[in-house]
Parts: sequence; C-alpha cells; structure tokens
Amino acid sequence: MDTEPGPVNGSPTARPDRIVVVGAGPAAYRLTDALVSRGLGERTLTVIGEEPHAPYDRVNLAQRWDPEADLQLGDVDLWSRPGVRLRSGERVVAIDRDHRTVTTDGGAEIGYDQLVLATGSYAWVPPVPGADLPGVHIYRTIADVDRMKSHLESLAGKESPKALIVGGGLLGLEAAGGLVAQGMDVRVVQLAPWLMPTQLDQGAGQALGRLINDLGVSVLGGVGPEQINAVDHGLSVRLTDGREVDADMVIFAVGVRPRDELGRDAGLELGPRGGVLVDESCRSTDPRIWAIGEIASLPGSGCVGLVAPANAMAEVVADRLLGGPATFPGVDDSTKLKLSGIDVAVFGDALSKTADCLDVVYADPARGVYQKLVMSDDGRTLLGGILVGDAAAYSSLRPMIGRELGNEPASYLAAAGAELPGATDLPDDAQVCSCNAVSAGTIRCAVKDDGCTDVAGVKACTRAGSQCGSCVGLVQKLINNELAAAGVEIPKAVCEHFAMSRSELFESIRVARLTSFSAIVERFGAAAQDGDSNRGCDICRPMVASILASQFNEYVLSDGRGTLQDTNDRALANMQKDGTYSVVPRIPGGEITPAKLKVIAEVAEEFGLYTKITGGQRIDLFGARLDQLPSIWQRLIDAGMESGHAYGKAVRTVKSCVGSTWCRYGVQDSVGMAIELELRYRGLRSPHKIKLGVSGCARECAEARSKDVGVIATDKGWNLYVGGNGGFTPRHAELLAGDLTDEMLITVIDRFVMYYVRTADRLQRTAAWIADLDGGLDHLRDVILDDSLGICADLEQAMAQHVAGYRDEWAATLSDPQMLRRFRGFVNAPEGADTTITRVTERGQQRPPLEHERDRAVLACGPRIPVGVPADPASSGPPSNGPTSDGWGI
Repeated sequence: MDTEPGPVNGSPTARPDRIVVVGAGPAAYRLTDALVSRGLGERTLTVIGEEPHAPYDRVNLAQRWDPEADLQLGDVDLWSRPGVRLRSGERVVAIDRDHRTVTTDGGAEIGYDQLVLATGSYAWVPPVPGADLPGVHIYRTIADVDRMKSHLESLAGKESPKALIVGGGLLGLEAAGGLVAQGMDVRVVQLAPWLMPTQLDQGAGQALGRLINDLGVSVLGGVGPEQINAVDHGLSVRLTDGREVDADMVIFAVGVRPRDELGRDAGLELGPRGGVLVDESCRSTDPRIWAIGEIASLPGSGCVGLVAPANAMAEVVADRLLGGPATFPGVDDSTKLKLSGIDVAVFGDALSKTADCLDVVYADPARGVYQKLVMSDDGRTLLGGILVGDAAAYSSLRPMIGRELGNEPASYLAAAGAELPGATDLPDDAQVCSCNAVSAGTIRCAVKDDGCTDVAGVKACTRAGSQCGSCVGLVQKLINNELAAAGVEIPKAVCEHFAMSRSELFESIRVARLTSFSAIVERFGAAAQDGDSNRGCDICRPMVASILASQFNEYVLSDGRGTLQDTNDRALANMQKDGTYSVVPRIPGGEITPAKLKVIAEVAEEFGLYTKITGGQRIDLFGARLDQLPSIWQRLIDAGMESGHAYGKAVRTVKSCVGSTWCRYGVQDSVGMAIELELRYRGLRSPHKIKLGVSGCARECAEARSKDVGVIATDKGWNLYVGGNGGFTPRHAELLAGDLTDEMLITVIDRFVMYYVRTADRLQRTAAWIADLDGGLDHLRDVILDDSLGICADLEQAMAQHVAGYRDEWAATLSDPQMLRRFRGFVNAPEGADTTITRVTERGQQRPPLEHERDRAVLACGPRIPVGVPADPASSGPPSNGPTSDGWGI
C-alpha cells in the first residue's frame, strides 16, 4: 500500500501494511503488545534486534547474576502471533527512506510502510587511557553481565578480588549490588560530590551514600579515573586526585547515549543532545518514521531513560499506526527503586525547581532515612518528593502530586509514623501506576465494571502494577475498597501466586501433606498471568518456607528450601549493617553456667567479635564473617549450646527475673518456668517473631506484659497475658486466664501459640492478630479455654509433635558438608578465605566505623571486604527497578 500518510501531527490517511521496528528492547516489546492487543488486522509486524534474545527486562539486569533468573518480558507466545515476526541476532545498518527499506548486517533488505526506531541507548565510556584493557567492562546488556561473570570465575583462586565501578548513578549502584553479592570488595568512584546527583539533592545523596557504605561498598566522591594501567596483580587505576587504586575488575557505568546513528545517517533531524527529534505523536521529521524509548528526543525534555515514558510512547505510536489521534502526555519521571536492597523513590519536582516552593525534610542518619516533600508556597499542595531508606510512602504520595494534602506535610513522613493518604482519598484522575499511566478511576472501573477482584485480574485488565510493581500495594487497597463498598467479601490472597489467605494455605498444605514449594504451587497456585507462578515471589516463597518448617519441623534449608528463605534464614544468622553477621547462642531464661560463659568469651576473643548482653537476656556476638560462622558454631555446640533463632520468624527468647529462687518477693520459680517454656517452643517457625516473659511476682521485673506471651506469678499459680509487643506501636498484653497451674499454663500457651501460627497473616504480630479476630480476646478465650471450635486437642498434638521433633539447625548444618558449602564468601571462594573487616576500637571492643571515622579506619585497617550472603541461586544481588542513568559521572 503506497498511500502517503497525512501531516506529521495528524493520523495516516490509510492503514500501513508493513510495520518494521528496529530494536528489540522493552519499548519494542510494549509496542508489539499494544498493536497485537488492539488487533493487527492484515498488517505485518517485524521486530529486528541485534541481541540473540527476545526482548528482556533490562531494568532487572542485576538478576542475571542468578543463573536461574528469567528476564523474559511477558508472554513468549507474543512472538508467534499471526503477522508478528521477531528477527533476533540481526543488526540494521542502513535505512533507505526513498525505497522504504532497511538493510541488516547479513545483507537482508526488509521493506516497510511504517518504521519505528526503538534502538535505545549504548553505555558511554569516557576517554580514559586504558579503558580498552582486558578486565575493563561496561554494564548494559546480558552479554555484559555474562562477561563479568566469566571474569569473576577466573578470579576464583584470588584472595579478596576487588572491583572498581566508575559512576555512582543507577547503573553503577546496580552493578555494585550484584558484585557485593558475589563476594567482591567493591568501590564506586563518582565525579559528583554525592550519589545520583541528577535524581537526588545533596541530603538524599549523602544519606544514600551512608547506606551504600553500610552494605560494604566504599564510595569515593568528587573523583574520577584519570588512567588505567595493567599491572602484575591486575589493574591499577589512577584517580583525578592522584590516588592509585588496585582492581581486578573495572566497570564503567557512567551513563548512556541514544543510539541515533541510523537516524543521523538517514538524514533525520536530531535533538540538541542527540536522539531522533520527534513531535507530540512521536513521529520524526519523516512522516513514515517514528521513534520511541531512549532514542526519541522529546520537545522540551530530550531523551529520557525511564520505563514509564517509553511505555507511553509505545502506546501513542501503536494508536497512531492504527489510525488513532493519541499524543504523548509528557514525561513522568517518578520512580521507585531498590538499589542493593535500599529503597529510593523520587517523584514530581524532587529537586525543588518550582519558584517559591517549600521543602519539608525529615532526616534520621542513625536509621539511614532521608525524606523530603516539596510543597507549594502555601504549604498545601504537593509538588514532589524524595524518599531514601524508607520509601513506603511513595505509592500513596505520588498520585497526590498537584493536589492538596489533607494534613500537615510533616505528618506524612517517618518522624510522625507516616500517616499516608488512603485509597479512598484518591480522586479518579490520580495516577496510580506511572509505568503504565493507569489512574485510580481506571482501577475502580476494572473492579466495578469488569469484575476484577484481585491484583492479577487488574494487572491483566489495566496493566497496573505489571512493570516495576511499586504500586501493587495501593492497587490492592483500591480493589479492597471497591469490593467492600459493593458488599463483596474481600479476598485474602497472600499474593498473586496464591489466591488464598495464609491460614487457608497453611491448612491446605497440612491436609495435603505437601513438602515442596513446587508441589504446593502446582496444587494450590493461582493461574499465572505472566508465566512466573512456578517461581513465586518475595512474599509467598519465605511464607511457604515458614509454613513447611512449622508444620513438619524439618531442617529449614533441606530439600531445596534454602532458596525460599530470606537472607538471614539462609545464613542462619542476622546480617548486620556492614555485611557481617551476629551469633546468638540460646541462653534459656537468661541462666548460663560459668563454663559456657568461658567458651563464649574464648570465641569472641578468637574471632574478634563485639559482645553485648541483649534486652532478651542473651549474649550477642557481632562481626562474624559468613565463612567464619560454621567454625564459631562448632565451638559453641561442642560446649553444649545451640542456636538462639535470633535470625528467624520464630519463637525467640523467654525473659525472666530470678523469681522465688533468690528474690525475697518472688512467689513462683520464674527461672524454671522460663527455661521450660523456651526449651519447649524453641525453633517454632511462625508468622512473625514471638517473645515471652516470666515474672516471679506482680512487681513484673521481667516486663512480661510487653511480650507476645507474658506470664506473671501469683500466690495461686500464674496469670497469662497475651498480645503485647514493643516496637513502633508498643502494646500491653491483656489477661487471657488467671491462677493457672504449671500444667494448665503450658497447655494454654500450647494452644495459643499454635492457633496463632495456623491462623495469623504473614508478618502479623500477635497483638494485631488478636485485634483482627472476630470477637477479639473474647473469641480467643472461647477457642483456647472453652474449645468452642473443637480444635484444642489438635493444637496440643501439633505442639507435641514440634517438641518431639526439634533439632538444632546449626547442629544439622555442621553435620552436612553440602550445607556447609553455602557459607563461603562467594560461590567460587576457597574454604577458609581470609578477609579484612574495617573496625575501630571503643570501650575495649571492635565496632564498625561511623561515617566520620571511615577514612581513618580504612587507612589503619585496610579495605573493608564485604562477605556477601549464602551462595544460593536465590541470593543474587537485589534487582533495581529503575531507569538507566544518563551522563558522565551520574
């Protein structure tokens, strides 16, 4: 069909037969999906990509360190739809505008009626001498990550391999996270004085720098590489301040440039800073050629490396190619990221460029939190914001840009507990999903008019939450509100992979006696919209692992369950701020013999561990490297100690006073009861941590009423209190039963704890669980004391099964050579690898340096070496859910 299209700003006068897309990245995928979903009719669509892959999720490229990671975008069947052809591994080298053809590097000529350029960008490398040496990498594609992995494997026998990353923007920090997870000593050099300067202000950038440092990544600000030299031990990088830094690997992640060479050679007009110049319909100066994604230079914005604008451009071009009038709505540069496990969110006028705007800032360096809201000059209208370290408010605040907040701005920040605007406060035109431009009204209509009752249904209907996922929580709230308003029972699905509540899933697994995640998903998993139900998510995987552990009382890392666990459970230890781990032996009731104290002291001295008595009457040993944990625990177990389960969502400690054994006021043996309770419930996995306390009299020295289970002695026996906790929202426990005998006390606690384990929601403490029960504490009394449901015998039997089958997790680990393999600094590390941890001395003990002490500590003790996390497939570096950065040093 040779009919010429209409004017540049109008729609074509005839439908094109042949649509050719050059580039096979996320923007090309979105365009293809949009065209196919609307109906191609008689048209053909050819997508040409130079990488040997179908379009993949470049945003989550850090997952590529995991060999099991799947970066596939959407349904692979898209590329086998009628009229659609994907040509992978071919590069377009020329465009002939007169004959309307493109030529590939293999000599193929492909005709087009409409051509869409989606070639994206390339990683820019500054002109630094030595940048082409072996061992110097860029970070942009799957092939780049695979080359780095091969290089890292070649360093397997080298002690403490070092990586230097040039660029402290999104790409650089994402690369740093991946390499730290592989056990490398990572430094980031950044020309700007703080990280991510194009997205963050100085306060936020410095807060992010502290958090990145705490993860074991050294950040050198205000410097860049001047020259790279090959030396015997690898590479030596001379910085602009004259320092020489040794490295085994150098990675350039300093920004990207649009791949506009095809458009330039074809005579298309380019933007001021490169990229193919387009109008509001994303059409170039040639009416048959369009540009989307990072190659498109937008009026007033230039090239934008963000997911949401690329998706919006793809939707506009799809509409235009099918005869529609769509125009580009403008750039929404809001984004929520997770850099190396650190939450960062930026939205609206984050850098306070609006005249006379006001900044409301909350900063807590001790917690690593920086939050800023940018308000209009009257302090009422939200213009933008930055959230670092705690970005929970992002999904609720971002839709409020340009609107008046209902309360004082400071009330929405962490200092005041973040009283966020709820889903009911959002007007219909407020944008909830920035990646896909989905409004609150669209989601409400999907529930009311299209019958969507869960997140998976809304995703399929509107695409909300299908990209970065940061809005999923708000989407769920909108769904729940609409269903409640319609009188429909709100579904309690734990996530999109399981359409049932945690308690329902618990009972289903128990009845079916399933023991593996794959079997559970196959039997009870929801139908996947995106083909990933067999892998689960960060919500359901550790939850299922906890359910399996509490039901069958089996070793938490056996039968492949290690890949389901969180980092702490995979290491059987709590990871600390500097990447080391803490060791907490169990000390039931706080009672310990001098011989065991002596062993703890010897271990602390031998391994240089910081020691502290905790609030739960235990001894915590801080600063152990991952590879040291087995040796430490072998010494402790040989002395008769065991794991204190400080790392798990499990029963933790039972705190006690000395009771009637020593105290002149004590009326019962609180120490003996505390020890009996702790040994009975040790290791029991639960929806959240459970703490207990036993006081020998009403003076309450053990602070039992601040615990999930509190026991207070009386002249006649014991009073039992439940539902207390400390934390951000402290609550006093309430009296469940009074004057219980020893035997009855234990029976009632058995029932209470097991009923909680079976019926509470994921990560729900006992206080919130009791509040959510229909009837609250009165209902609990009916079930636990009066057996109104007829389940007390079953609850007691389940607890007896746990007690009889308990086995210390660290003892099980030490007896299994295969399990010991996970306690290496990185996958290819030799056993017993020695590393150096930066420390400073205070009050006779070694601790991590504070920010102002860091440089002095590094000079005194050598570079800090991160120890990584256990070498499970699931333990690769956390993904980044954000855009690519643009520009040298950002």
